[in-house]
Amino acid sequence: MINFLKKNIALLWAKKHVRKAEEFKKNAEQNQEKLLFSLVDTAKKTLFGREHDFENIRSVKNFQDKVKISDYEDLKPYIERVKKGQANILWTDVPEYFAKTSGTTSGSKYIPISKEGMPFQVKAAQSALFHYIAKKNNADFVNGKMIFLQGSPELEEVFGIKTGRLSGIVAHHIPKYLQKNRLPSWETNIMEDWEAKVDKIVEETEKENMTLISGIPPWLIMYFEKLVERHSKKIKHIFPNLQLIVTGGVNYEPYRDKMEELLGGKVDIVQTFPASEGFFAFQDDHTKEGLLLLTNHGIFYEFVPLEEYGKPDARRLTLKDIELNKDYALILTTNSGLWAYSIGDVVRFTGKNPHRIQVSGRTKHFTSAFGEHVIAFEVEEAMKAAIENCPAQITEFHLAPQVNPEHGLPYHEWFIEFEKQPENLELFRDELDNQLRKRNTYYDDLISGNILQKLYITVLKKNAFQEYAKSQGKLGGQNKIPRLANDRKIADLLKIYKL
Repeated sequence: MINFLKKNIALLWAKKHVRKAEEFKKNAEQNQEKLLFSLVDTAKKTLFGREHDFENIRSVKNFQDKVKISDYEDLKPYIERVKKGQANILWTDVPEYFAKTSGTTSGSKYIPISKEGMPFQVKAAQSALFHYIAKKNNADFVNGKMIFLQGSPELEEVFGIKTGRLSGIVAHHIPKYLQKNRLPSWETNIMEDWEAKVDKIVEETEKENMTLISGIPPWLIMYFEKLVERHSKKIKHIFPNLQLIVTGGVNYEPYRDKMEELLGGKVDIVQTFPASEGFFAFQDDHTKEGLLLLTNHGIFYEFVPLEEYGKPDARRLTLKDIELNKDYALILTTNSGLWAYSIGDVVRFTGKNPHRIQVSGRTKHFTSAFGEHVIAFEVEEAMKAAIENCPAQITEFHLAPQVNPEHGLPYHEWFIEFEKQPENLELFRDELDNQLRKRNTYYDDLISGNILQKLYITVLKKNAFQEYAKSQGKLGGQNKIPRLANDRKIADLLKIYKL
């Protein structure tokens, strides 16, 4: 009886929530401008607001003229003052939290999360589940056990400000009605050794009625592989009531085939787009591609055409200016004190009203040693098409340029860890090269003009990417290995795992 009530209450809540959400979906463009002026007005007496003349901002153009696009290095002097407990620097108060992330050029980054910003991280996750329940017209999963593969919820303090990984911070805000069903235990969650942690999670969950599992795809696969190896059964046989997987952090599509093989049965997938800087989007219809952009969650968005990104005269577009199926660098202004902040993600719009996006890459993760500017979306789509035409199964891959080969013309080198190799690797190589040429005209020109030779494939042994991540201290949590590089730093380290 209790379970019946619980799932029916969840269904009622979900339908009410989705009806209410229709308003922000229809009025996103107008509401975004209002939000910007509200953020500026709130912060006009902060140090940043005074230095950038917030008092006299009357339009989006005013804002763009006075506040240039920034990255972490630009905001770091302000954040260092905030870390010392100073208020009214970037936002009106000191942050409620710092989300600590790994930076490539800045060392550890401390991303402020204000008391106004934190609730939206939780509300977005709840909204994703409510949209799923309403669309499915089914909330059975609320009666089973749920697991969130995440970082440690143990937090340190930086001048009184609680600091830790975002997923660990969010763990402290999971609603009470979900806490009783949540795994793993606190003792397991705080473990730092990721391999030992996953082993322990397997022990704690393998005999439970798991109905919802959440995490980034590479680490979901690691968890599922351990379960399958331990039981010699597919996941749906181990967890017959598993209904929903919630993913985020990276594009799910390249992992879909591997996940489906491990699952061995139908499980719904909901993709999300969270980050330390905010929770930006989620799949509001699990049966269709595209993630709903959350335009009412305290974040004002700007979009820089990718080909203009980094140029002094780059256009900064708002929602009303965007075009479908075009790549944009994502720029954020948030209610946690990030101003015209370049997060490094690249998105493309798949729809308007409501506005839906796909994450198509990273501004720093591309291959353009020869001027081709190949991005993640292109290589992932090329790989997907190649696998369809020359059946194979991949675990992970990395692409790097080879500018100075010992023999012949330069080329792209793909380091691929196969779960199942194609019958003919040379045919697969040709197909992958052709598929990338179809998607990137610059690459096609370089091949046809005999500037580059067709790509090379270096096959890596099983678990190569896990071993590489472990060697770099980046195994588990929210760590992700870039699929593209403009140099050979990762490539040269991957060579030791050559099959």
